[in-house]
Amino acid sequence: MGDEKIKKPSCEQIIDMMPNPFVVIDRNYNIVSANRRYCEHYGVSQQDVVGRKCHEVSHHSTVPCSRNGEHCPLEEVFTRKHATQVMHIHYDQNGREEYVQLHSSPLFDEHGEVCYMGETIFHVTPSHCGSDELLVGRSKPLLRMTSLLQRVAPTQTTVLLLGESGVGKEQAARYLHHFSTRAEGPFVVVDCAALGENLIESELFGYEKGAFTGANQRKKGLLEAANGGTLFIDEIGELPLTLQTKLLRVIESGQIRRLGGTELVKVDVRIIAATHRDLQRMVAEGDFRQDLYYRLSAFPVYVPSLRERKDDIARLAEHFLIQMEGSDRHVPLSSEVIEVLMSHDYPGNVRELRNVIERAAILACDDIIRPDHIVFEEQITDEANVVQDRRSARAVKLLNRRTGRLTEQDVIRALQETGGHRAQAAEKLGVSERTLYRYIRKLRGAGV
Repeated sequence: MGDEKIKKPSCEQIIDMMPNPFVVIDRNYNIVSANRRYCEHYGVSQQDVVGRKCHEVSHHSTVPCSRNGEHCPLEEVFTRKHATQVMHIHYDQNGREEYVQLHSSPLFDEHGEVCYMGETIFHVTPSHCGSDELLVGRSKPLLRMTSLLQRVAPTQTTVLLLGESGVGKEQAARYLHHFSTRAEGPFVVVDCAALGENLIESELFGYEKGAFTGANQRKKGLLEAANGGTLFIDEIGELPLTLQTKLLRVIESGQIRRLGGTELVKVDVRIIAATHRDLQRMVAEGDFRQDLYYRLSAFPVYVPSLRERKDDIARLAEHFLIQMEGSDRHVPLSSEVIEVLMSHDYPGNVRELRNVIERAAILACDDIIRPDHIVFEEQITDEANVVQDRRSARAVKLLNRRTGRLTEQDVIRALQETGGHRAQAAEKLGVSERTLYRYIRKLRGAGV
């Protein structure tokens, strides 16, 4: 017994113990080894998978992901000799798209050179999950952002979401909460732009009975309501300086004091903040506390505008349609409609696209959505301006008439030129129909 050699487990046996798909790849994208979970998920056998290109199995592509413009972890691992993480889109054994987070690490030989790459695949929210999907699209800017969100989500780090109005910063915050360790806790939203200074303070910190007129009972604030979960502070740039100090104290101490109270209350809250403003400039101008900025911007994430991710427009449009009751009959959208949607720059971003789609569904009624149902914001504004211009022209005419005197000859000439049509005559004269009637009664009284 003592002379018997202990049989060591093989590499295949070791990687088969891993709960997630795992694959070993060489410098030429060839699969050297794959665990059972990898083969099951991608619908390949362990005998046949060795020697195949990794991009053929997971990407359903004949060329490496780097040639499709995606960030290729293999290139980075072999060139820089360190581990990396990246978000990709793979296809499962049923051919459905899915988001995956790749954790890629170098495997070294005895000389310290990278000989293989080991890659663990973590499946994230699949892109086919319909109306419950948190982030819709597969464009490169969106995948870059999602990769960052995936990295920071499991931590307790404060995140600052940056980007224009309407890009979906709240959805990004919900995504962070969903993939955090606090997912079972509450997700609470406060919009600083929608509240006045006094209201923000009472909403955030709560108040004791008698703290001010109308405070008939104790009320918990949103910081307490978010205990054990996430508080999303939207438009943090609108937070008054006095409250910035109090918020900084909460972040550093984990304690709050309600308005009118003396007792300190412990809160366990992760804060995610968002703004479309330039906080660094606000700091330089003295409108935002520098120390609070540094605490909030521990992990800044830029949420791309819709014009930066136009590849996602069609998917977003159909996603919004499916969410609308009874509007799934409009899906899929025709190529002509998609072409019209893609031609616009969307200054209002995803929020504007949603409005456009809802408007189109209403205009289409029970019919399919056609290109003429797509009406953008500036078209509505242009039509309103035309009406306003007409009114303004009429007002100028009226003002000009009032600076002089509307004569009987003016009224008679206008009626003659319009064939006696009083509304048209009034328009021509730049007066209301009631005013025209008054002149007509005067003319009749004078026997004209």
